[in-house]
Amino acid sequence: MVAPAITGLPTPAPPANGDDIAKEEKLEMEGEIIEALRNRMFRIRLDNGYETLGYTAGKMKRYRIRMLLGDRVRIELSPYDLDRGRIVYRIR
Repeated sequence: MVAPAITGLPTPAPPANGDDIAKEEKLEMEGEIIEALRNRMFRIRLDNGYETLGYTAGKMKRYRIRMLLGDRVRIELSPYDLDRGRIVYRIR
């Protein structure tokens, strides 16, 4: 036996381009490079006093932006792992 169709209820539309799906928000912070490590990784002291490990973002690798000790940088941190972040901008 076939169940009767329920009329009058709106059918859910699929999300357009994933706009309705919640995307994890990145935390952007600023800090200073205190140690240069290998493989384009740096130890960064954030403005709030914490230290984190930062790796160079892809665009910074592509355009060969160099960073030295004492440079101020902007870093993106994931809310799930605050120990590592991606360096996205070198502040002049």
